[in-house]
Amino acid sequence: MHPSAALWPLGMGLALAQDRLFGEPPAWAHPVVAMGRYLGCFSRWLPSLRPAQGFLAGVAFWTVGAGISVMAAWGIETLIWQALRPWQTPARFAASALVLGLLLKPMLAWRMLREEVAAVEIALGQSLPAGRAALARLVSRDTRELDATEVREAAIETLAENLNDSVVAPLFWFTVAGLPGAALYRFANTADAMWGYRGRWEWAGKWTARADDLLSWLPARLTALALMCARPRGGARWPALAAQARRTPSPNGGWPMGAMALQLGRRLGKPGIYSLNDAAPPPEAQDMQRAQDLARQALMMTVPALMLAAAACRGAW
Repeated sequence: MHPSAALWPLGMGLALAQDRLFGEPPAWAHPVVAMGRYLGCFSRWLPSLRPAQGFLAGVAFWTVGAGISVMAAWGIETLIWQALRPWQTPARFAASALVLGLLLKPMLAWRMLREEVAAVEIALGQSLPAGRAALARLVSRDTRELDATEVREAAIETLAENLNDSVVAPLFWFTVAGLPGAALYRFANTADAMWGYRGRWEWAGKWTARADDLLSWLPARLTALALMCARPRGGARWPALAAQARRTPSPNGGWPMGAMALQLGRRLGKPGIYSLNDAAPPPEAQDMQRAQDLARQALMMTVPALMLAAAACRGAW
């Protein structure tokens, strides 16, 4: 094993520590904000193209943006390796790990996710309109007609799904392919959030949606497994989880959401679209904290496993 194989797991740990201590970097320094601005340049006219044109244009602009993101991350990672030469001295190793952690941090957002989800319950304690407004910052659906139970369900679902999208999946792809892997996933997930809708985005966003589905496929199931192991309720639960996951339109989102519903023993759903664990009672106020505890426990199991995998992958190189 190369003596600097521990650089990547240490960088992962430092990124999570920075996330906990400082949260998100300012918008001017945030690469995900830059990705969003790039994607936003095409959002007005891309859906107006004819289906074939829209699809080809979507593929082209997605590929360019993904390529820029990956090449920039690869160049920075290569610069760390060649300029700092972390294997030479402990000081160089520490500096390299710190820089790597600083660069990885914007690819994940655990603290912001926790705070935004917790804010929904706090706002619900004030009034239903306040709860709806807090939820609107988290989801793309129309929240104006949701009752308090539906607001709570949507917040818990968002926590479960974004535990994968905002934390586990970026770390998974960092484990597999370093900063370029994390950057590719973050670009794909950002593009899916902006372009991956049906309706007028049906063709222009089709490639975007499929790319995100592919990159999220394994991480979503790892996230679900971690949630199921976080607080075992007894018995083999994977078949029950698979049955719940199939109820959602998304090939991936149903896995962490279904795991959360089963582990909480609560019903979660989107009116008129799907219902998970629908024989259970709806969530109550205390379930928001229970959901956060489950997510934290799942992450505490997942991160060490990914750190070990990162060290093994880099050591093999």
